[in-house]
Amino acid sequence: MNIRIAIIGAGAMGADHARIVAEDLPGASLQVICDRDATRVTSVADAFGAQGVTSDPEAVIARDDVDAVIVASPDFTHAPLSLACIRAGKRVLCEKPLSQSSDACLAVMAAEQAAGERFVQLGFMRRYDQSYAEMKQALAAGSLGRALIMHNFHRNVETPAADFTGAMAITNSAPHEFDVVRHVLGCEYATISAAQPRRSDARVAPVVMTLETTDGQLVTIEINNNAAYGYDVRAELVGEQGSIAMNPVAYTRQDAALTSATAYEPDWRGRYAEAYRRQNRAFVQFVRTGQFPEIGADCWDGYCAAIVAEAGVKALNVGRKCPVEMIAKPEFYA
Repeated sequence: MNIRIAIIGAGAMGADHARIVAEDLPGASLQVICDRDATRVTSVADAFGAQGVTSDPEAVIARDDVDAVIVASPDFTHAPLSLACIRAGKRVLCEKPLSQSSDACLAVMAAEQAAGERFVQLGFMRRYDQSYAEMKQALAAGSLGRALIMHNFHRNVETPAADFTGAMAITNSAPHEFDVVRHVLGCEYATISAAQPRRSDARVAPVVMTLETTDGQLVTIEINNNAAYGYDVRAELVGEQGSIAMNPVAYTRQDAALTSATAYEPDWRGRYAEAYRRQNRAFVQFVRTGQFPEIGADCWDGYCAAIVAEAGVKALNVGRKCPVEMIAKPEFYA
């Protein structure tokens, strides 16, 4: 069975998903691309051989010749479009976040539970990255002993918009860290504190968060959206018997003039290209079989990221540690 996929959003992520569907997903085809920017949507459709283009996302979801949907449009559209997919009975791979509002996440969860089956896979693709997979495997194998601390660094060249704030670093950038740490450690967060150092200019300073898990571990997360030198993600999991750290991914190193150097990527897409491919293959299998991917992120994971981010913004604003208060996990998502 060929899976006919519609992509909503033809920006950087939508174009990347279009390329993956066109080139790396056996058994799937790129049916239609939707974006309000006519020039952009035509360019992506022509580049990757989509059968059609449109500017109406609700109409795309309702089309009889669309079997599944990838949502890569702006963040505020994710929850409404996921709800539309649930109403249409179509499975959707929704880019993170499901919503920056935990209440909006709960509304999507309620719709999915009322429908009686899962429709929404969330795009927390780091779960499919080999580095985090090996961290989780090492912890499960017992070679590290009990997990004590997980350190995480997330650095971008510069902020994506002039009005970017420290709070947006928590709600926009940190959810990937919030989710993958939960995935590796297998527990939830209990508290969060957040602070920023003072820069010498008007740019947004890094946000440094410390979280306590429900299992008594500490998690540190640095989000630096103006790191200047390149895209850089690091992580180290420290246990009682050892530690495991992420290596930089670089295919070459240049040695010359008494120096040795490797290059940084300008953004996240090259670093996580294989993780995206693995995630999207799992999504196609989800569409084909109805079985939710074993390590995929669902609406519950989207809610957890949103509620932690809300507590993080509050902690940053009030300058003290705040509790992470979540609802009990529904049996539907067990």
